[in-house]
Amino acid sequence: MTTNNESNQILHDIHSYALKDSSADESTSNANVSLIGDRVRALRKQKSLSIRSLADKCGVSVNTLSLIENGRTSPNVNTLKLLASGLEISILSFFKEEKPEHGPVYQQQGQRPQMRFANGTLEKLGEGLPSLGAEPILVTLENTPENVEDISHAGREFIYCLEGKVTCYISEQPYQMLAGDSLLFNALSPHHWINDQPEASKLLVLFCPMDPQDQAAERHLDP
Repeated sequence: MTTNNESNQILHDIHSYALKDSSADESTSNANVSLIGDRVRALRKQKSLSIRSLADKCGVSVNTLSLIENGRTSPNVNTLKLLASGLEISILSFFKEEKPEHGPVYQQQGQRPQMRFANGTLEKLGEGLPSLGAEPILVTLENTPENVEDISHAGREFIYCLEGKVTCYISEQPYQMLAGDSLLFNALSPHHWINDQPEASKLLVLFCPMDPQDQAAERHLDP
């Protein structure tokens, strides 16, 4: 339960970030709204939740959550309370600056969080990398139906087949990939993956975004 002191601190923090401060100029206000959105996104990713999953937990629309994370709208206190409840954190966590991590990030097999999508799982390998660095993902792709929709996102995408057999479609052009094959392409081109084998295949995928807000991995989770 939120105490009076916490409520006062919340209001102070919100005004400090100029979410509703009419005396702040437009550029400052936009920058502060963006800070809140970045913090919401970082906390969501720490919980290994997709935008859709968190929106469902909080009772807000996917569009609203996306606008908040992209710094296009300023959340009010009630919305922040819903987000804090869904993330199982204190509302004050949205206003605490994250300290940059330094040094190696060592993750043993089985310790990395996995995110489920329609035909397999994504396992993030790049915890601790800057937002504009390459984002390495281990994809386990199960048997895939033929009616998979194309997606596209800014930047480049690199795919290395570790095992199995996968067909990658880029602008409707098929590329069959066996273990050891690789593919590099402009991710703005419509693309999707197909595994028509009964056994699961494994891919090492590097997302190289041009925009830190593009969330390439999550586009593959929720096409």
